[in-house]
This record gives sequence, C-alpha cells and structure tokens, in this order.
Amino acid sequence: NVNILVLDTEVYSNTGGQKSKSTPIGSSAKFSVNGKTTGKKDLAMQAIAHGTAYVAQIAMGGNDMHTIRTILEAEAYPGPSLIIAYSHCIAHGIDMSHGAEEQDFAVKSGYWPLFHYNPLKEQGQRFMIDSKEPSMPLADFMYHENRFNVIKAKDPELAERFLHEAEAMRNDKWHRLTTLKGL
Repeated sequence: NVNILVLDTEVYSNTGGQKSKSTPIGSSAKFSVNGKTTGKKDLAMQAIAHGTAYVAQIAMGGNDMHTIRTILEAEAYPGPSLIIAYSHCIAHGIDMSHGAEEQDFAVKSGYWPLFHYNPLKEQGQRFMIDSKEPSMPLADFMYHENRFNVIKAKDPELAERFLHEAEAMRNDKWHRLTTLKGL
C-alpha cells in the first residue's frame, strides 16, 4: 500500500534542467538545445498496463477539484497508487507566478489530459477521462513557453515539424485514452 506522487517537470529540474525521458518532443533543454527529437515516456500508461495500481494524471491549475478528488481516491485505494502531476518549472521559461494558468493551458490544449484508472471498479468504469477534448491549439500552449520558442526562433521550419509531430502524438494519445474508457 504505497502512494507515489510524481511531480513531472519534464526535465531534470534539480540539476539544472537537462533533458530526460520525460522531456517532450521539440523542447529545448540542456543536452538537447536544438530540440528533443523523440516523444516523452508515458509513465502512466506503463503503470496502467500492469492492471494492479491506481493511476492518475493531474494538473492542479487545470482542475483543482479533480486534483483533490484524485489524491483522496489514491489514498483510499488498498494497494499501490501512482499520481503523475504536471508541474511547471523555471526550465520551461515561463513567469512562475503564472504557473496555474500554464497548467490550465496544458490541459485545454490536450497536452496534459486528466484521467484516472482504478482497477477495482467495474468494467467500463475503471478508466475515466476527466478533462474535455482539446479546445485550444497545441501551438498556443507550446509557444507560450520559452523551451519551445527557442527552437522556433532558431529554426522555424524545424519548430513547425516538431509542432506537427507533437500534434500527431497528442491526437494519438487522445485516441488511446478514449479506447481505454471501455476498461
């Protein structure tokens, strides 16, 4: 009965913002100043695949009530739980006083969908998407952060390619999430 909260900044924040397996495609970070060329590892889907842990993805600024409800459900779950929280970071190149707004943009753009998985629920109720379909262009979220703008300023064509790949990844992820609703 272990509860784990991952604060996902998508970089190694404690050592200066180096790229990690959690760094998204097209993002500039130390050791990938020209933009990371691959997508991020999906920790939540890896945990869900095991079928034994409570797993959720949250963003406090995207939906505070979802965050609270999810933490309470994870605490009550009689087994391991994993909550992955979108965590804005100075390495994103944003004004940190607007972190909650940035999290809201991440959710609205579909960059960071909110969901939870409880394997103890009845079939059809185990996996629930807790955010709406993307209602904001992904570019509006990405280019609001310097970690993506750096690439756009250096090489607009490369940035456009990264954006299209990121949009395809977002759309694919949304499709996979809607497929899981039948669990």
